[in-house]
Amino acid sequence: MALSTSRRADPDIGTAIKHFRDDMNRLCESLARVIVGQEALIRDMVSAMLAGGHILLEGYPGLGKTHLAKGLACCIGVPMSRVQCTPDLMPADITGSEVLLRAEDDREHRLEFRPGPIFAPMVLVDEINRATPKTQAALLEAMQERQVTAAGRSHPLPDPFWLIATQNPIEIEGTFPLPEAQTDRFLFKLSVGYPAVDAMLRLIDISLDEEPTENMNAVISLQRISEMMALCREVVIADEMKRAAVSLVLATHPEHGAGSEEARRHFRYGASPRGLQALLRAARVRALQSGRGHVAADDIAGVALPALRHRVLLNIESEMDGIAIDSALERVIGSWRRSI
Repeated sequence: MALSTSRRADPDIGTAIKHFRDDMNRLCESLARVIVGQEALIRDMVSAMLAGGHILLEGYPGLGKTHLAKGLACCIGVPMSRVQCTPDLMPADITGSEVLLRAEDDREHRLEFRPGPIFAPMVLVDEINRATPKTQAALLEAMQERQVTAAGRSHPLPDPFWLIATQNPIEIEGTFPLPEAQTDRFLFKLSVGYPAVDAMLRLIDISLDEEPTENMNAVISLQRISEMMALCREVVIADEMKRAAVSLVLATHPEHGAGSEEARRHFRYGASPRGLQALLRAARVRALQSGRGHVAADDIAGVALPALRHRVLLNIESEMDGIAIDSALERVIGSWRRSI
């Protein structure tokens, strides 16, 4: 069991990993009590949060995407801003703008920046694909640089900062698909599926007459979340695992010599170098979940689908044949896993 080289002999490492697992399980269990039937989704979402990344939730209306984001914010005790996207939403409605203030003596005027809803530790951008490209682009700097620029001045966002966006995969009228450059900024893209029958019956019992997330209390402090995120950064990634992760990313590239046969058959573009970073950041969290201080191949394979599914594009032929990105990518991952 090992973390960074300077801490390998630390007898408290095992205890730190145990506490990490206990706290993460406690957080997931608290969410699962009010967001029923989505245990795997909850664990992936918490993993992405601890990896310090942004999350894109895709699913049909009414599956609890918004409630999941609200519940996560409640569980860690941070304020959450919500932006409801519409075609007439302007960039300044999200980032904020400068306003002209008049002094009491009416002799002096000054400009003051008024922050928008993006200035919160956790921001929910609901139905992001209903915002225009100009408004979507306003989020890019916030997601990548953790700051907003207005009138030539940069304004830092809270640290940590998470953006959770939702989109409806079947809505076409009045929507603007996210460009690849923007989807690449999300650490995970998570698909929200329908719960099972027994989960839907439990859902009736807990949410028929009230919204359960409104009565949730924090189970973990923001300070503890920051400590858990710091521990994730201490997880060792051996050179062998770095090379393995690189080989997986290259396997998604149809034009590369290391590209897999599946990628050459179905993909137009492969995953970006930012996808490699997302893969390893999420794998470190997965390693701690498994009680280890170092990344293994199973950790990389376990997070590959949510980390890469939005970073590859199908070719036109495969789209017309109804090939799903997930199924093609799962075959690439499976072939990669057998080869190492």
